Amino acid sequence: QVGLKGEAMSLHSLSGSSSVEWGEPVQKQPLTWYKAFFNAPDGDEPLALDMNSMGKGQIWINGQGIGRYWPGYKAPGTCGYCDYRGEYNETKCQTNCGDSSQRWYHVPRPWLNPTGNLLVIFEEIGGDPSEISMVKRTTGSVCADVSEWQPSMTNWRTKDYEKAKVHLQCDHGRKITEIKFASFGTPQGSCGSYSEGGCHAHKSYDIFRKNCINQEHCAVCVVPEVFGGDPCPGTMKRAVVEVMCG
Repeated sequence: QVGLKGEAMSLHSLSGSSSVEWGEPVQKQPLTWYKAFFNAPDGDEPLALDMNSMGKGQIWINGQGIGRYWPGYKAPGTCGYCDYRGEYNETKCQTNCGDSSQRWYHVPRPWLNPTGNLLVIFEEIGGDPSEISMVKRTTGSVCADVSEWQPSMTNWRTKDYEKAKVHLQCDHGRKITEIKFASFGTPQGSCGSYSEGGCHAHKSYDIFRKNCINQEHCAVCVVPEVFGGDPCPGTMKRAVVEVMCG
């Protein structure tokens, strides 16, 4: 009944937390309430609490419920070499073994004061509160992968597929500073490790540099005419791009 009594006493609120005497934090202790005060981080980037050191419980900031957390549950299994050949089963090609189902929990900036914010946590199975931290989300690079006939949310009903666009946007206040990769054709790989395929429009970089450099956001139509013509007629092509934000 520790958790129920604590909620009844409103320990998650400023007035309730001030009505009781708090001891020194104890690690790996189940059914325990923790509190701390912190100042809001500078900037306007999205914020999150890193709860990876905790087990299972609930979070409040300035009396507002962030929600429940459960990083103590780790994904089971054996991860390693992956080969999809042969009969498939639920243990084949597993990933993220041993990782928490969720580690970061969003903290809305409008809930924060410049200083003296109250963080209250009720831990159910035991954790290490000294390792909890506030983190910012910053975007270093942005990727897009759009096929030439890919419909958008506004044109999929009309089948007006020829007007597909690549949309790129950096975080607020940051601009596109570099085109790390660009290819209209049959590029390969994934974000962070793209490479040109057998079909590639040689003006791919030029188009994205012209439309996107020094812009917070930009859009480029995915049609052959924009990229100087069709590099491989009769083949479905994609516009793939990775840009850096700064």
